Amino acid sequence: MKTKAKFAIGAGIIVVTLSCLAWVGAEQSKTYYHTISEIPTLNGTALHQRFRVGGDVKAGSIQHYSGRIDFVLVEQGKVLPVSYVGTDPRPDTFKDGAKCLVEGNVQPDGRFVAETVQAKCASKYEAAPPGQAQQAPAASDAYANGKS
Repeated sequence: MKTKAKFAIGAGIIVVTLSCLAWVGAEQSKTYYHTISEIPTLNGTALHQRFRVGGDVKAGSIQHYSGRIDFVLVEQGKVLPVSYVGTDPRPDTFKDGAKCLVEGNVQPDGRFVAETVQAKCASKYEAAPPGQAQQAPAASDAYANGKS
C-alpha cells in the first residue's frame, strides 16, 4: 500500500473518532431549564435527562446530612425537594430565601438530585433607594490617600 493511502486512511480514522467524541460530549453536556411546575408534565426521555431548575430556598428547609444537603425549592406556590450531592463547596449565599439554580436529575420518587448549586441572595443585589446611592471615591482621591 502506498504511503499516501495509509496517511489518508489514518487521517480519516482520526477525524471520524474526534467527530464522534465531540458529538457524544455535546449530547451529554446539554442541560435544559425547566420550571418546578413543568416537572410533573415531563415524560419519557425528557424526565431522565439532566436539566436545571430554579426557585427560592424555602425557609427552614435546609438540612445537612453526611454527603448531602437537603432543602426545598419554591416557585409560584409549587415545591420541589432537592438533595445536593455535589463535591463543590456550598455557595456562601446559599441560605433561607436565596434564589437558587440547581442542576441534576429528578428521581422516580420526585426528589431532585442536584450535582451543582448556584445561589444568590436577592437582598444583596437590590438597587439602592433613589437618593441613597453610595458614591465611590474618584480614582485620583484613592491614589492620593495611598490606596490602590
